[in-house]
Amino acid sequence: MPRKKGEGKSGKEKSGVTRRGVLKMGVAAGGITLLTSTKSFRTHFETVANAQGTTTDCLVNPGQSPPTTPFVQALPIPPVKQQTNAQQMSPAPTKHANITGGEAPRADHQRWEEFPPVIYYDLDVRPALHRFHPELPMTPIWGFDGIVPGPTFVARQGQPILVRFRNNLPAGHAGSGGWGIEQTTVHLHNGHTASESDGFAGNFFNPGSFYDNHYPNVLAGYDAFPATNGDPREAMYTLWYHDHRQEFTAPNSYRGLAGMYLMRDDKDPGNEVAGGPDSLHLPSGYGLWEIPLILSSKTFCPDGQLFGGPPGGAPPNGDKFCVNGVIQPYLEVKRRKYRFRMVNTGPARIWNLTLDPNLGMKVIATDGNLLEHPIDITTLNIGVAERYDFVVDFSQAQVGDHIYLRNSQAMFVGGGAPNPLPPNVQNIVMEFRVTGNAQDHSEVPSTLCEYPPLPTEAEIAGTRIWNFDLVNGVFVVNGQIFDAERSDAQVQKGTAERWILRSALPAAGWVHPVHIHFEEFRVLSRGLPTELGGPGPQPPPPLETGRKDTIQLRGRDQVELVMRFRDFTGKYLIHCHNMAHEDNVMMVRWDIVDGGGGQQTSSANFIPNPNFRKGDVA
Repeated sequence: MPRKKGEGKSGKEKSGVTRRGVLKMGVAAGGITLLTSTKSFRTHFETVANAQGTTTDCLVNPGQSPPTTPFVQALPIPPVKQQTNAQQMSPAPTKHANITGGEAPRADHQRWEEFPPVIYYDLDVRPALHRFHPELPMTPIWGFDGIVPGPTFVARQGQPILVRFRNNLPAGHAGSGGWGIEQTTVHLHNGHTASESDGFAGNFFNPGSFYDNHYPNVLAGYDAFPATNGDPREAMYTLWYHDHRQEFTAPNSYRGLAGMYLMRDDKDPGNEVAGGPDSLHLPSGYGLWEIPLILSSKTFCPDGQLFGGPPGGAPPNGDKFCVNGVIQPYLEVKRRKYRFRMVNTGPARIWNLTLDPNLGMKVIATDGNLLEHPIDITTLNIGVAERYDFVVDFSQAQVGDHIYLRNSQAMFVGGGAPNPLPPNVQNIVMEFRVTGNAQDHSEVPSTLCEYPPLPTEAEIAGTRIWNFDLVNGVFVVNGQIFDAERSDAQVQKGTAERWILRSALPAAGWVHPVHIHFEEFRVLSRGLPTELGGPGPQPPPPLETGRKDTIQLRGRDQVELVMRFRDFTGKYLIHCHNMAHEDNVMMVRWDIVDGGGGQQTSSANFIPNPNFRKGDVA
């Protein structure tokens, strides 16, 4: 696909570096900004500007982190990102990349005049110091606005915004022997966003420059449903944003470059009491009855510094469970319903979560999309990049009770624990302390939404097969490694396709959480065909019946799904979201094109549908 005028190669700056070239770069140093906190990190973060420090990284694998005492710090709530006055944005945002004003190269913003930004944000990507636990020292991190996790965006559907990402990471960091790289590109996962604002892995930019992402906040199917800002059945609610720099997503995100992005509308206005006739009255009030749970796992060196792996290597799976940037926190709750908005930020761990005692979880949304009907579960399996919104009713507990969120895998604790000492404390992710009663005006209706109809057979252009394999120690898709300049599939705008994700090799033992950018999909079936030694297609389990953007592809497994391609054009990605795998090039560029072709793929794994558009009137 030809590059648009004004777009640099891959949309990235010419001074880009690759993993292979990191160790050849020169040495440089950069300053950091001090991050402190109050009230045991209870509700917010504070920064002290212009504090200087070192960015020296811990590079030797400690094998095991230092001991830490559980449940001595309150769960922090990332602050809501505040908007910037449009007149204070300097230089002013423009449709075309303002190269002379310091903006990195990019394609022109699509549909700029149709969806002009009405709200502006200025986000600083910079180093800072962060304390993951009161018994550990401050350690260097990279954060959006210098905090971990980054601030939470609260947007409204139908209200276009622009976010300016300023790269103030230390120039030359990678060349100094540190882990991670100072270039970034930011992906809003899984916004219905034009490609130039999607955080394409090759669109990374250097320190000292900025990049404007334009988020129209329109629903998929806008061209067919303009009066309602898109198809109302395509509404999304829980998204997240993170670094997506090719070959360095894992270390950059592990350093802290991740945050949450929430969407509001009349159905979910953020106020469980107020709202019009369409309001579901779900437990609401960010940080009050509506709690983000941003999961990660880390490893720390003997001196308490964050260990991120060798330069150019993948960060460890981590032996310390972190929620919202702290180790094994507690949350004081009242005897009423709470809505938890959970995201697994990786880099690789798959969590299997239960409550102890088991109060049950009522899942209301998968990957940010409301389910048609709530689903009651006792165990939640969440892969990297997956999101689940679930409700827990603490009125079943008594004041003074302690409820624990447990994972099936153990972490290293090593320190003492407060009384009463819960059994198997090394499996506990966090504690809930029931401290009193509170009025509960919230509801969890039996019907939450209506799903959009599946495409008809005549709307499906064909079937496309993506094979996720490990070949000679390299993770590949359809036998190829990622190349930002190569489009492996060109999909016609306005069509639908059936995609098959397959992991069929005999030794396939990995779990690949496969993420497809841009549009939500629906799972049709799971299971390898019988001719490949599998059980044949099986109906998806209940939690996979709704709209999703990430799906766990297990060893010797196949997932059949269907999705549409609407409203925008350009380059997008499909990749394994185990970040070590995607950095090890298990990622593919595919393009949405408007006119011509639409069926090419580099490995010829496309089967045209002979009934496509059969009966259309010329």
